Amino acid sequence: MITAVAIDDEPLALDVIKALSAQVDKLKLVAAFTETGSALQYLAETPVDLLLLDINMPAISGLDFYKRVPGHPMVIFTTAYSEYAVEGFNLNAIDYLLKPIDMGRFRKAIDKAREYRDFLQHRDGASNRHIYVRADYSMVKVALADIVYIEGLDNYIKIHYEHGKHLLVRMSMKAIAEKLPANEFVRIHRSYIVAVRAVTLVRGKNVQLGSTELPIGANHADEVQQLLQ
Repeated sequence: MITAVAIDDEPLALDVIKALSAQVDKLKLVAAFTETGSALQYLAETPVDLLLLDINMPAISGLDFYKRVPGHPMVIFTTAYSEYAVEGFNLNAIDYLLKPIDMGRFRKAIDKAREYRDFLQHRDGASNRHIYVRADYSMVKVALADIVYIEGLDNYIKIHYEHGKHLLVRMSMKAIAEKLPANEFVRIHRSYIVAVRAVTLVRGKNVQLGSTELPIGANHADEVQQLLQ
């Protein structure tokens, strides 16, 4: 069960959130507030899994309010103004719902929250075979078995799959490396991380992944040799 708090300065908007929440299994809306001060006090005393948080509020924006919430629970921003989307996702929002909120879209957002909560709970377990990354303003689940290699591109990374498919993610190479099992992925170059299982040949200063050939950086040669031996 996901516990949630809704915060919106418009009572009618809160009524909509309550009605939508009542139709979603395993979601429990434990409180709703029109006033941010009361909400912050409640959250300081009662941790929850998820905030359903309006952005455009008079006393303080939802973005600034979220920065003050203890523990930084998951958050789904709700607003009528799409221009806040980028900043919202910079705060690691699970999703961003534009008003009026559609029931199907609401369910999808809650499903993302549930999947991400489950991921956090099990990421240290041996059964976890996925990572989550942010792409196209959403949390995207990526199966480790699908990754062939990862390419660094300035402020982005490109996750390469088989058959030329890829996913572009705004993330650093250091950050993605921390998410990957160290015994299954190796950084061969400042711009490349490869799946060990995908390596078909190591020759000289290059690694072969099927038909793709990537260079081994001088600072990573020893690490590559140790892991692949």
